[in-house]
Amino acid sequence: MNTSPLPLEGITVVAVEQAVAAPFATRQLADLGARVIKVERPDGGDFARGYDTAARGLASHFVWCNRGKESLAVDLKDPRGLAVVCELVAGADVFVQNLAQGAAARLGLDAATLCAAHPRLVAVDVSGYGESGPYAHKRAYDMLVQCEAGLVSVTGTAGQPVKAGIPAADIAAAMYAYSGVLAALLRRGTTGRGGPVEVSMLDALAEWMGHPLHQGMHGDPPPPRTGLAHSVIAPYDAYGTADGEQVLLSVQNDREWRRLAEQVLVRPELADDPEFATNTARTANRKRTDEVVGRALARLTGREALDALEAAGIACARLNTVADVAAHPQLAARDRWREVESPVGPLRALLPPITLPGGPEPRMGAVPALGEHTDALLRALGMTDEQTSVLRRDGVIA
Repeated sequence: MNTSPLPLEGITVVAVEQAVAAPFATRQLADLGARVIKVERPDGGDFARGYDTAARGLASHFVWCNRGKESLAVDLKDPRGLAVVCELVAGADVFVQNLAQGAAARLGLDAATLCAAHPRLVAVDVSGYGESGPYAHKRAYDMLVQCEAGLVSVTGTAGQPVKAGIPAADIAAAMYAYSGVLAALLRRGTTGRGGPVEVSMLDALAEWMGHPLHQGMHGDPPPPRTGLAHSVIAPYDAYGTADGEQVLLSVQNDREWRRLAEQVLVRPELADDPEFATNTARTANRKRTDEVVGRALARLTGREALDALEAAGIACARLNTVADVAAHPQLAARDRWREVESPVGPLRALLPPITLPGGPEPRMGAVPALGEHTDALLRALGMTDEQTSVLRRDGVIA
């Protein structure tokens, strides 16, 4: 049994968070060993708790983003509740918040204020559009930021733009908040000072738009929406098979096209046909290219098509459903699934993608019930049961 500590063992995080962007960032800190105290409203908590009931009665977003945390249900608008959180922050290493623009500053919980009072603290402000500028006070939900960042303009088909099926703007901001915390903790290790960290959803997703953004900024038109196809590579798409499956393939160079033509399409003459021999020609003749590939794969089952493509050294994949991913043989073979505790019992969850070979497994703690740790946290701050009862009677805690 490995007894070495997780990388963030001994780090305490206080998070006034909701939805996805901040909670997903702090969940990853918890997975790496940090103690994460999640501050929630007494009247319902993080509103992501109410998004759905798909996880055996719990909300799927909440289960995904909040394992391994302690839930403190406290009213920050009541001075007594705010005082509790401020006392916790004074003893913490990291503070993260993604309240509506201006709300944290009104409470004195913005990064600048907290870092001035606590020089070793790393304090993170996660916002939709940043702390200044004409969009600073706009409401920023994932779909809206996907549109503002241009992601929707390059996603979908020629006739229909679509948003990503996952909260891409939230996830992008979460990943930069997570890495920003790690960088600031490293800096604190050498300078002794923490400092503020700012992350906006628009900044994060605009960075992820790198390829189409640079293509469009430097003289070429941005890539068109092409569904599953690629704007400058052919064949590169999904093709139907005899048993109704969809198989995707990608030919990256003309050597691969020759192998595809000879071994899978059984049309060796296409390897040297000037209308197909180069990627430029295939892209210009995309419709004919797709017809040739589509006819060949339509004679095979999905399994036969994948086997033939693999044998020819052609990159390929199945168009999996969510259920297929949950049963994916590669995830099973690599033992990527675990169970985490929750108020409704054990729930299946994936190990975090970061693997530290030779070290301990990530700490995949329980999904907390609303206010599950309120009493314990208040007792640790020296509050008596009588004082706690008064706060609960007045609706300050839950």
